Amino acid sequence: MNLVQNYTEYIRQSQLENLKLTQSLDKNTDALKQIFKDDNTFIVRDIILDSKEKQRCRLFFVDGMVNTEIINRDVVNPLLVSFEKSKKNHTIDFIKTQVLHANDVKQSEDITFIVDSILYGDTVLLTDDESTCLVINTKGWKSRSISEPDEEKILSGPREGFTEAILSNTTLIRRKVKNNDLKFKFSSIGKRSNTKICICFIESLADKKLVEQLEQRLNKIDIDAILDANYLTELIKDNPYSLFDTIGSTEKPDIVAGRLLEGRIALLVDGSPVVLTLPYLFVENFQSDDDYYQNFYFSSIGRILRIISFIFTIFTPALYIGIMAFGGRFLPHTLAISISRAREGVPLPVFAECIIMLFVFEILREAGVRMSNSMGHALSVVGGLVIGQSAVEAKLISAPTVIIIAFAGITGLMLPRLKSSVVILRLVFAFCTSLLGFFGAILCGVWLLLHLAYLNSFGISYTAYMLNYKRLSPLKDTYVRAPWWKMKTRPTVFTKNGVRLKIK
Repeated sequence: MNLVQNYTEYIRQSQLENLKLTQSLDKNTDALKQIFKDDNTFIVRDIILDSKEKQRCRLFFVDGMVNTEIINRDVVNPLLVSFEKSKKNHTIDFIKTQVLHANDVKQSEDITFIVDSILYGDTVLLTDDESTCLVINTKGWKSRSISEPDEEKILSGPREGFTEAILSNTTLIRRKVKNNDLKFKFSSIGKRSNTKICICFIESLADKKLVEQLEQRLNKIDIDAILDANYLTELIKDNPYSLFDTIGSTEKPDIVAGRLLEGRIALLVDGSPVVLTLPYLFVENFQSDDDYYQNFYFSSIGRILRIISFIFTIFTPALYIGIMAFGGRFLPHTLAISISRAREGVPLPVFAECIIMLFVFEILREAGVRMSNSMGHALSVVGGLVIGQSAVEAKLISAPTVIIIAFAGITGLMLPRLKSSVVILRLVFAFCTSLLGFFGAILCGVWLLLHLAYLNSFGISYTAYMLNYKRLSPLKDTYVRAPWWKMKTRPTVFTKNGVRLKIK
């Protein structure tokens, strides 16, 4: 249900079904006051142009959503000065074309459009003997300044980040892609919140069917409110029960611009600094913003390390449990004896040790995230050292278990986009290995590969290019990052317009 339907229902319930603007300023005012009843932020301001002729104007706006300086400078002052000079009654058309200084002025008699505009920071101007009004762009609410996102800090490259204001975010994208092919399609969603959303794409690169598919999924949503982009992620993504995100998210304009230039689509939500991008591939979880701003050798090494870290972080606890279940027969004799001595006097089985330490590690990590930066870092480091050392000395946990879990936790920190998936996968692999031994770990690994191969993101395989070994060209930006002069074509899985670089 959109905004018009929402207010139509309100008008029906209020017995104002036939409400329309009339030529009576007072009747129009009463109608708007009835709609905004008991709302003290709704402001009505009278402007009397001529007390003898009784020509009046009336402004309607929501306090806190408008820039009062714009109202006084571009609306009120021009009205008073113009009437003082001409001494003639002003019609709506005359005010719109020859009086107001505002950049964006629309004329309307649609009550639902008028209410929508007032709620979004516009000012409505009504006069006597006119059945239409002027909707003036006076948006001016305060928002957070542009800064680098905490979760996506980089060593080099642009440090701008999105804010909670959707118009500011569209401007940041426009600054990166100065092309008339860049399109922004606005709409509203949420019966109660009427949240503005924006579909962004480059018309000559994006697949029109993909844009239509996204619009269809959004139109099917009937929800009270959308307060963050993640609401839409869960409602429109493929395979909603999967551990892996099939819709990308970022707070950086340069990343959004890069994905738009590959033929993908961005979805912006007013009130959220997170921008969704789709389709989204599994390999993007191992890509970093720095990869494209640093030497390709260094970037490729970093990407390979992240892929290896993903394997280590989910398999290491499970392999440790499996090895210890067989008494360390797969280890060198000296290492097996050393681990056996370290476990002397520990009352818990290996599986219980690993599960306890995994939970402790996640508790410390979560506590560090929720606290301030200085205290969070101190808590993570000091807490880990104190708890780990105390548990080993008290013979509650063995030292090898602490080392294994710490290694698994550190490698998991290299994958911020997979942090939620990694936590669950570690536990699942460890539990299956404790029940079935190495066969359980192998079974989980096969299931993981099949699950990834099964996933799709808006009709595109989630593992596109990663499992394609027939051609080397698509692998130039997957496991490694090839130099720019080698990446002459866009990923053809997103767009048919493949050429992006020509070296003359």
